[in-house]
Amino acid sequence: MPRGEIVGPFPSGADPEEYDQLRRRVLWRFPSGIYVIGARSGGEANLMTANWVTQLALEPKLLGVSVERHARTHALVLAGGAFCVSVMSRDDRAVIRRFVKPTELDASAGTLAGVAYAEAPVTGSPFVASAIAYVDCSVRETLECGSHTLFVGEVVDAGLAGAPEGAEVLRMEDTRMSYGG
Repeated sequence: MPRGEIVGPFPSGADPEEYDQLRRRVLWRFPSGIYVIGARSGGEANLMTANWVTQLALEPKLLGVSVERHARTHALVLAGGAFCVSVMSRDDRAVIRRFVKPTELDASAGTLAGVAYAEAPVTGSPFVASAIAYVDCSVRETLECGSHTLFVGEVVDAGLAGAPEGAEVLRMEDTRMSYGG
């Protein structure tokens, strides 16, 4: 399906374009965090901005991330079988904008898109070095969901990263960005 195409179903008698706009405004009101997902395969790595991240189960600890199928990170998660989620501080709202497009890796400088990254100890997936925390996951299942794939990852490592423990978590509404709907 081409990007931007209006997708039904629509209520009887509704104008599809008007209804689509209303539906987007409603779905954008869902409270949401905003995170950075990192993945690696071989010598290739990427970090991407994402807001579709959630804990799925307590036992085992499972995390779900939804990644658009044509995204570079999608291919890296599939090939590498892992991903790492960076939980960002509200002070880093400008940093996450660096990851809305595929990033350039400078392994010798330890940067992606000019931002310092670290590697998760278990999977080697990258995470933002200045993040409040990271959650490293090994992919257990995938589910095709329209334009995206839901990757279900088992938490294999988690830790506090570079920010002070009391730092406030970045939320979508802090960024003036909107995605989804």
